[in-house]
Amino acid sequence: MSFVEYGDRIKDGDTAIVFLGHESMFPVKVQHGTVTQTKYGVIRHSTDLIGKKYGSKVTCSKGGWVFILHPTPELWTMNLPHRTQILYSTDISIITMMLELKPGSIVCESGTGSGSLSHALIRTVAPTGHLYTVEFHQQRAEKAKEEFREHGVEHLVTVTNQDVCKNGFGVSNIADAVFLDIPSPWEAIGHAKSALKAEGGRICSFSPCIEQVQRTCLAMEECGFTEINTLEILLRVYNVRTISLQIPDLGKATEDNSSTSFDSSNPSNQGSLCANLQQGTAQFKSGVPLREMVGHTGYLTFATKS
Repeated sequence: MSFVEYGDRIKDGDTAIVFLGHESMFPVKVQHGTVTQTKYGVIRHSTDLIGKKYGSKVTCSKGGWVFILHPTPELWTMNLPHRTQILYSTDISIITMMLELKPGSIVCESGTGSGSLSHALIRTVAPTGHLYTVEFHQQRAEKAKEEFREHGVEHLVTVTNQDVCKNGFGVSNIADAVFLDIPSPWEAIGHAKSALKAEGGRICSFSPCIEQVQRTCLAMEECGFTEINTLEILLRVYNVRTISLQIPDLGKATEDNSSTSFDSSNPSNQGSLCANLQQGTAQFKSGVPLREMVGHTGYLTFATKS
């Protein structure tokens, strides 16, 4: 199993996603002889998982069932253990596009955090690219190394435990893109410029506060970056539902009724009246925004090395 190389069948040692519903799923490490408890009963790894195809419907001990899914960066973002605040798919998608990443790209990242963005970057640059990620916190760096190894992507990523603001990324003039998610990104702009290739490399900084953005933009200008722009992505979810709307009366029914006599006491005419009432409404699909939505998460500042 690998997050970038998809396998057909579940093997001992794989990380799989147990899918109970759209709002209920969790990761599990498949191990021979181990069981996993769910609200639908027990899943026995040896008999219920190992050797089965990904996407299989597995019946639990209480008679309920779940699906076992192959892990992807998107599913991992929704289910990973949070060691820090993470980036979600909405921001990750625009970061990947605006940094112009593709297979073979070299990317520098700081900090690693919980590895949400890291997994997406690795899949984008695979199979010939590489991610250099720097994490200040030693335990988080060690945990990230362990996860990358378990997920079969350790050959595509180098994890370094150091302060990027003081020591940089450990590489020079090779990166196609740099991503910063640290409290004081303006202190690392110089190191980011050194890590980027000679010309045309892209940089992105994620900051929750506009004051951080202002200082970062000033540092980018001082270091000679061009095409500096800041944007914010807000996700608005709509609830799709079926509604009944009355068909407008344009006067035709009135003209027809005036030209012919209508006896409502006649049973046959009563059936016709009901049909006309039913024909007066139509069902439509309608979308309305949710009453509550996720608001501000952070500002994304992009620039190009000139």
